[in-house]
Amino acid sequence: MLHKAGIEKKISPHKSRHTHAANLLNTGVELVDIQTLLGHSTLNATPIDAHVDQDRMAAW
Repeated sequence: MLHKAGIEKKISPHKSRHTHAANLLNTGVELVDIQTLLGHSTLNATPIDAHVDQDRMAAW
């Protein structure tokens, strides 16, 4: 599947999930919406997947 997308290096599904979450956040998608998309039961787990830094978390 990665080859079809033009990605030549190996990327784990977990890394792909982190990247997708970070890209959503960087384009302005609300963290609570990312939580739902990722299937997290609590918002506390989502910043870890989205690579949200502490300064950005303080803004929420």
